[in-house]
Amino acid sequence: MEKLFNELGLKENLIEGLIKQGIESPTEIQEKAIPIGLAGLDIIGESETGTGKTLAYLLPIFQKIDVTSKDIQAIILAPTHELAMQIHKQIELLSANSGSNVKSTSIIGNVNIKRQLESLKEKPHIVVGSAGRILELITMKKLKSHFVKTIVIDEGDRMIDEDNIEGVKSIIKTTLRDRQIMIFSATISLKVVEIAKTLMKDPEIIKVGDKSVVNPNIEHIYFVVEQRDKLTLLRKLISATNPEKAIIFINKSDEVEITTSKLSYHGLKVEGIHGSSDKENRKKALEDFNEGKIQLLVASDLAARGLDIAGVTHIFNLDIPENSKDYLHRVGRTARMGRRGLALSIAVERELDLIKSYEKDFNIEILQMDIARGMISPHREMPQFEKRRAKKEK
Repeated sequence: MEKLFNELGLKENLIEGLIKQGIESPTEIQEKAIPIGLAGLDIIGESETGTGKTLAYLLPIFQKIDVTSKDIQAIILAPTHELAMQIHKQIELLSANSGSNVKSTSIIGNVNIKRQLESLKEKPHIVVGSAGRILELITMKKLKSHFVKTIVIDEGDRMIDEDNIEGVKSIIKTTLRDRQIMIFSATISLKVVEIAKTLMKDPEIIKVGDKSVVNPNIEHIYFVVEQRDKLTLLRKLISATNPEKAIIFINKSDEVEITTSKLSYHGLKVEGIHGSSDKENRKKALEDFNEGKIQLLVASDLAARGLDIAGVTHIFNLDIPENSKDYLHRVGRTARMGRRGLALSIAVERELDLIKSYEKDFNIEILQMDIARGMISPHREMPQFEKRRAKKEK
């Protein structure tokens, strides 16, 4: 039997704030992590994308923040600009809805540092952002971290890799000795757990669900086509399914803009994001997509990592991901909060082995379909004589 938020030890104003957001009962990761977070213990939490990890760590932080203090009391580290902004907006929303008066600012790289210095003068209680820029400001003595009681490392599998670990360690060293550290991610390898344990005090390890399980509310289908016809087929499928909100995944970042402009040329409401997108353009694309101003978002796996966008109805794999984990991450962006979703993959003949591997790895069925006259229907094998005739006609 599922618990209610008031059974987890949360204050009434926070519960009321959640209700205003339409959230009435905790997810499994929230149910397990919130009491441990409130007790001040260190946490390593693994739970799929879209299961409410952000609130699992924000709610204990909110409850423990002293709003009368002008000191920074929590630092939340995130690997991407988008994820940092997403967390910052959730803090602002929860603060307003609960009347908590908790202040936050985002501190990220490749952004005007003067504006960030100005925002620090507003005396935020929580700082969210990238390890590099936060460490830079701590070193400059512009960001005072010696009263920080809680550090959160979001997307821990990416933040505790060899590219980021030194920055993370350096930030932790500047904070209180008895600080609390919480690490959350959709997937946490044993190697990451071992590294994380060297930074923490006897962390509680929480694993929710089987990370290899695909949401049963997603229907999976695929189409086989020549490489040169992929984009034409994609346009036909968009027309046939008329998605309310769809993400189109491609494998190579440098092809995002090409694909976006080709779809836009045909009158579709589409924008694209990739790893090296200009920050302002990326922000605008995501806001337009969230607000329903555009129907389609073209993205690479790197750019979409950590994004939590509500109401995505369809996922199109214009390129087939080369490993099963990426397929899981992609399709996991639809069918959120009990809704249904459709994942459509457009494959060439040589990619069919990948489709078969997803079926095997996740114990799912991915049905081959055809499209004709704007209608999608199950694929029908051509009898031998028809195959021969089609070959001759070619």
